[in-house]
Amino acid sequence: MLICKFEDGISASLRHVVTHAIVEMDGKLLLEKRAGDLLETGKWTIPGGFLNRDETAKEGILREVQEETGWQCEIIELFRINSNPHRPHEDRQNVVLEFLLKPLKQIQKHDAESSKVEWISFDKLIPFSEFAFDIGESIKLYIEYRKKHFKLPLIY
Repeated sequence: MLICKFEDGISASLRHVVTHAIVEMDGKLLLEKRAGDLLETGKWTIPGGFLNRDETAKEGILREVQEETGWQCEIIELFRINSNPHRPHEDRQNVVLEFLLKPLKQIQKHDAESSKVEWISFDKLIPFSEFAFDIGESIKLYIEYRKKHFKLPLIY
């Protein structure tokens, strides 16, 4: 966690910006299993990651999805901004920009941050509580959105 020290001696931790992608094709979600030394290793999640200093949120999410899954996508819409400072199982309490993406084509294999990448149908999803971090909440909200399109983006 980054700490800023101000002239008056007060310090504050900085929160990081993360992008997440909800990618659906033929009634299936694009999911990955976290690998390596990452937090929540071994758990399923949606693609995403930290925004680089030199890129926009749109550039960042497209880069992350391609790196982690091998899929090239296009952005449909911003789905949710999650700024909850009490997100579970995080060491930085990130602010997340979640996008809905349309898959175009798979152009490469996934990187080392993913041990598996699969398209999983909604009826075969694991329980929401078993996803990494609060990703189950995101998927649950997306399932509700599929049933009844409400105004986006959601802001938390």
